[in-house]
Amino acid sequence: MERKVKVAAVSYLNTKPLLYGFRGHNILRSMELSLDYPAKIARQLIDREVDVALVPVAIIPKLEEYHIIADFCIGAEGPVASVCLFSEVPLQEIKRIYLDYQSRTSVALLKILVRDHWKLSVEFIETTGDYQDKIKGTDAGLVIGDRALAQRHISPFIYDLGEAWLRFTSLPFVFAAWISNRPLPVEFIQQFNDANSIGLNNLPAVVAENSNPWFDLTAYYTQNISYRLTPAKRQGMQRFLGYLV
Repeated sequence: MERKVKVAAVSYLNTKPLLYGFRGHNILRSMELSLDYPAKIARQLIDREVDVALVPVAIIPKLEEYHIIADFCIGAEGPVASVCLFSEVPLQEIKRIYLDYQSRTSVALLKILVRDHWKLSVEFIETTGDYQDKIKGTDAGLVIGDRALAQRHISPFIYDLGEAWLRFTSLPFVFAAWISNRPLPVEFIQQFNDANSIGLNNLPAVVAENSNPWFDLTAYYTQNISYRLTPAKRQGMQRFLGYLV
């Protein structure tokens, strides 16, 4: 009997529509699912501890072999809401930026925007835990995921990275994609895509399961996160990867 395909994903709110359909799906006979934060999952995929992962696309250059296996992703065609630079002062007054340790793609995107779009001269500060309380004065912070939705109610200045990328390139952005580090059977990929689509076709049920006090999840899932990996998104992803070389 073939071993099960090891699949890893993030447990953020933005992945809930994609993960919803795995429950009770036939594909569970041939896969195991684990959840963690983006940077850790990326390391597992690079080290071949898992076979497939919903990973930040910035890790693609680090993979010896990669295959984008699904028609779905975590993308944005405008403001994404949950990947933002937060500040108490306007952009041009920021002196230092705390970086979110949980996502390589968001950090790489921020650095591109700071250098080439906003043209700021700032110091970047790595973090290993919570740092939102340090977003004060001329110290700003890149916050992603569910914590970003909460931070929107605290910081007066919010610079949305999805929106900034669109202004900079006129292209949508892909934050994470389902990537495998080895070829997988066509049948598995077809079932995988089917499972991904179930939650997107049942968004009211997904929203009902995932309350958030900070943000309207129906709006988040339909207006901010854009899940289909369209040709335009692939083009945006290639443009982004071009900056990382």
